[in-house]
Amino acid sequence: MELFFISLLLLVSGAFASLFINESRKMRFCTVITGLSAFLCFISVLFPMHPLYKSIYLPNIFGRADFGIDYLSAFFILLISAMSFIGSIYAEGYIKSYLNKGLNISSHAFFLMLLTASMLGLCAAQNALIFLIFWEIMSLSSFFLVIFEDNDKTVINAGIKYMVYMHICVIFLISAFVLMCNASGSLNFSDFSSLFIKNKHFADVIFVLTFIGFGAKAGFMPFHSWLPDAHPAAPAHVSGIMSGVMIKTGIYGILRMLLIIGMPSKFIAYTFLAAAIISALWGVLYAVTQHDIKKLLAYHSIENIGIIGIGVSIGLLGIIYNNPAAACLGFAGGILHILNHSIFKMLLFFGAGSIYTKTHLRDIELMGGLIKKMPYTSALFIIGSLAICALPPFNGFISEILIYAGIISGLKTAGAASFPVLMAALAALALIGTMALLCFTKASGIMLLGQPRSHQVQNADSDNEKTMLIPMAVLAALTLLIGLFPQKAVLLILHTVHTFTQPFGIDAEGLSELLNLTGSISLICVSFTAVIAAVLFLRFHFNKKTREYSLWGCGYDRITPRMQYTASSYADLFVSALKPMFKRVPHIKKPKGLFPKEAYYELKIKDIEEAYIIEPLIKLDEKMLSKFEKMQDGSLQHYIMYGLIFLAAAIAGLFFIG
Repeated sequence: MELFFISLLLLVSGAFASLFINESRKMRFCTVITGLSAFLCFISVLFPMHPLYKSIYLPNIFGRADFGIDYLSAFFILLISAMSFIGSIYAEGYIKSYLNKGLNISSHAFFLMLLTASMLGLCAAQNALIFLIFWEIMSLSSFFLVIFEDNDKTVINAGIKYMVYMHICVIFLISAFVLMCNASGSLNFSDFSSLFIKNKHFADVIFVLTFIGFGAKAGFMPFHSWLPDAHPAAPAHVSGIMSGVMIKTGIYGILRMLLIIGMPSKFIAYTFLAAAIISALWGVLYAVTQHDIKKLLAYHSIENIGIIGIGVSIGLLGIIYNNPAAACLGFAGGILHILNHSIFKMLLFFGAGSIYTKTHLRDIELMGGLIKKMPYTSALFIIGSLAICALPPFNGFISEILIYAGIISGLKTAGAASFPVLMAALAALALIGTMALLCFTKASGIMLLGQPRSHQVQNADSDNEKTMLIPMAVLAALTLLIGLFPQKAVLLILHTVHTFTQPFGIDAEGLSELLNLTGSISLICVSFTAVIAAVLFLRFHFNKKTREYSLWGCGYDRITPRMQYTASSYADLFVSALKPMFKRVPHIKKPKGLFPKEAYYELKIKDIEEAYIIEPLIKLDEKMLSKFEKMQDGSLQHYIMYGLIFLAAAIAGLFFIG
């Protein structure tokens, strides 16, 4: 544990030291400090690989504060430290384009290291008050990272919305912790477990409160509204870290509560599964409609959080119905997807960021032909697209096939109640995969192929920034390695899966099926990759003397970008079939006169929760608060009078209570 505490201290001290370093070297310094911290975290967690606990006695308000690194904490610490280090390397190249533009690079490096430290700290905190302090530091530091480009009003609005959601979610967490602390007389997690042994209704109440609190951070629907605004507003490396690891702290919180609660009730398992299915479908459904590449990726984060939830829920149902295979496969698929999603989502956000630095565009409709301008970024983005669509031989395929296998194993022993639920989960997962494929054929095809649709793309420079390409290449290699050798990745998470299954006597049978399945998948994926590689080798070997010509244009060779599919037209058939699920906002300028100079039709899709619930609530709030505007008239006498009125009311209240 001492090395882990040193790594936290290193990050915090490095954050303050960065304030005094030259602006051009801040991100390099951030990378070095984050790398050293990650190295210390790896040593403290992997050697030895067993649970570590330490109690620290703090002033009275805290009392005995427990810190611990069990197998669940260890998995998340490894994930956070590794991905934050990769993100900081990419940030060094990304931030170069912002130097000397009046933006505060000092605070950016400071809060980037503070965010990593807070995420690591909350994974080891076993004390409710310490946990909430780390949680708030994480929310505040990520808020300042989101509003990096604070000269843009939309960025500020997205940051404020994010902070409002985070403070709403922490209210539910505080409520749950207060109930548990009051009932147990302790702030430490180890003293909470005894509360749920006999009182299962109390467990259900606590789970609902914590699921709302942690679910808002993770992006579960209907608490997801902040996410599609915050990710596009933040710099690409921040979006990657937030989507890749920060929202996973919400998943960590849910998993931690499941361990504290112990034996889950059917209410918890089915509620979690329903929320996960709805979130996954909602996320991918709205991702298909997006034109902003970063907003598209943000909705896919909601989708993948739902997929993780489906896997964990299947694991819970396996425990409840004593189905070892379903329990092990469900938990293994869900936990492995936490790792897999971090890898391919960071790769995709980094790819979008690289495109933005060269074109200053996020709108897919204005791109096209980028594979010729930015071949390396385009190839890496396509690899990330294949991985997120769960296509073999990439890592997304592995975790999703484990979840499929868990559902099918559950169906073998399902009763009348669980059978239709599992069938719904199976159908939802299949539909999610289909829609993800539609979405990324649209994104990759419109952005990377065809002809440039704007002068920004035509004038784009080549992608030759190594500090941005190397992290992307590492992430792309990881997607392939996990896809080819999934048994190695499963061994990495095996202890974490044990943490959930062993207390209920589910061990040998389920784990044996898990390892056998990953071994078979590995053999198939390696064989498939070898065949593809052989075909490509033969093709390039025998086609050395071929010449390339333009395709025959049927007598017309003046192709223009206007003749290409747009992102809207590509997805229109799908969107039109699901009209009730969207609020369609058209922007039309009709042609006028015999020779119209300009005409356009643009269709934007708004989230119906945003349009019909959140925006009306904001307008109502503004209307109510506007009635108090007259009180702020700038008159000192009026302000003194308000103070005296409040003081008199407070004294009267104390007198009445006494």
